[in-house]
Amino acid sequence: MTSHANMRARIIYNPTSGREAIKREMLDILQVYESAGYETSAFATTPEPMSAAIEARRAAEAGFDLIVAAGGDGTINEVVNGLAQLDKRPMMAVIPAGTTNDYARALKLPRDEPLESAKVILQNETIKMDIGKIDQYGQSKYFMNIAALGTISEVTYAVPSLMKSLYGYLAYLVKGAELITRVKAVNAKVIFDDGEYSGKTSMIFLALTNSVGGFESIVPDAKLDDGRFTLLIIKEANLAQMLQMVAQMINGGKHIDNPKLIYKKTNKVEILPLDNDQMKVNLDGEYGGDAPMKFTDLQQHIEFVANRSGMSENSVSVAKRKFVEEAEKLDTK
Repeated sequence: MTSHANMRARIIYNPTSGREAIKREMLDILQVYESAGYETSAFATTPEPMSAAIEARRAAEAGFDLIVAAGGDGTINEVVNGLAQLDKRPMMAVIPAGTTNDYARALKLPRDEPLESAKVILQNETIKMDIGKIDQYGQSKYFMNIAALGTISEVTYAVPSLMKSLYGYLAYLVKGAELITRVKAVNAKVIFDDGEYSGKTSMIFLALTNSVGGFESIVPDAKLDDGRFTLLIIKEANLAQMLQMVAQMINGGKHIDNPKLIYKKTNKVEILPLDNDQMKVNLDGEYGGDAPMKFTDLQQHIEFVANRSGMSENSVSVAKRKFVEEAEKLDTK
């Protein structure tokens, strides 16, 4: 038994996800955290809205040292939303279960093996992740990877699990590029740290560099923890042109000279549609409402238990290369 015997952990689990695997293995999972030195208890989420977020917040305020989110991306996102708003945030661990799992990918956790994921706590390895904060009409919500704004409904509503990571999202758009020929450019004002842009906008990408989506590779010179978003504003262009610009940028870094593209690193972004055009926002692959919105990059905001020794760039670089190859084949006329 390690010496920090008075530390406490709260497991917040979705009893229905992953064919109830978490529920079945719960006694063993509790034992893993106990052996890591945490007095551990569990809470099963209910069908009440935001049940996981409310419990995460309650446990954090009650002084728990570790919050374990066990379930699919929905449960985990809720726990993040419960913790992100607090000044004093406990450490967070993830036990992935359920269909898609961004977090599993990012933190290099085994999928569909809840007990093995729990054991990662014994490696004593963590990573601090940036979290994106959105303010709108006096309300805040949080996202982990990517916000995309535009008018293409396909972009905002189709939610294959792929779209949760940047390259998955881009690859998905490449497949649709032939079909989605009309991209309506809207007038918008975008305010960032060192200036602003007003004018025609086809699409805006906002990405957390130090995030679960593996964005860091898009900007070779980006320091992972600089607390700034990667902001891409694409002016008037069709989808194929847009994707090729992004591919060029990924390939050659940011010194791409394209009059249709604005590339910035910024801690804050405000997006205001001009005229009465609707700009839909996609957050981590889910529809997240319409602009106007304010975004802030919260630097190294939550510390996650991670399998750091298992982390390598491989999966990201493979996805990246595949996207660039596909995008180059597109007909941009």
